[in-house]
Amino acid sequence: MKKDSYFCKPKFEEMSGRYAIPLSGLKEGRHTIDFEIGKEFFEQFEESEVKGGSLIANIEMDKRFSHLDFVLRISGSVRICCDRCLEMFFQPVNCENRLLVKFGKSIEDIDPDILSVPADEHELDLQQHIYEFILLALPIKRVHPDDNNGNSTCDPEMLKKLEELIVEEENENDPRWDELKKLMNDN
Repeated sequence: MKKDSYFCKPKFEEMSGRYAIPLSGLKEGRHTIDFEIGKEFFEQFEESEVKGGSLIANIEMDKRFSHLDFVLRISGSVRICCDRCLEMFFQPVNCENRLLVKFGKSIEDIDPDILSVPADEHELDLQQHIYEFILLALPIKRVHPDDNNGNSTCDPEMLKKLEELIVEEENENDPRWDELKKLMNDN
């Protein structure tokens, strides 16, 4: 697990190693493993903005004497809250990330793409990395997708309420500031 991560951490007491890759006894060469990711995965992270989903994490690793080279491909969809109407919806996720794991003396996380683990480590838990890659694949603006006609699929009642609350252009001349502007102009 990464230290000093900007994302939420899994609950320590519930970490099961379900997303761990065994390092001891792993032969050199290419290996592939798939992890199914669902609601229970995201429940491991307190305060997670993702409330569920159905994804597959395809992990390809190339083991060498001194390091492991991972390519993580994650695809599926996650259940998140719409920024516009606050209703939950499924956001497609499709990403590919690379992670280099070097064998060293201790666990270090200096570079976000390079992880150093002790040479005698028996397994590598990828749960935190998978979670962070999913979050990074989400768009900044998270809203329901438009339908085929270009209309919003957000909650119509909420959209109506938002329309009612939109403030039209305000009067550019605010009388409260006029006196202050006069003082600035006099100096």
